[in-house]
Amino acid sequence: MVQGVGFRYTAYHSANMFRLTGYVKNEYDGSVTCEVQGREEDIDQFLVSIGRGRFIDIERIDKTALPLDEGERSFEVRH
Repeated sequence: MVQGVGFRYTAYHSANMFRLTGYVKNEYDGSVTCEVQGREEDIDQFLVSIGRGRFIDIERIDKTALPLDEGERSFEVRH
């Protein structure tokens, strides 16, 4: 659950900074789904980075390991 303005674009820029692939999107219930793929240490830095947003308050992060998507080449904001 995320409260705040600009979270998806903060996630987008952070993912690109750490060379991660995946996506971020708002859900109808007010939550945000963010799927990232890359080196574990880069994902850890990404998670720290997105929590530093000035107008962002992350209530909770639920993590689930997913199968690798070999064809994924970028990170995108989905609508």
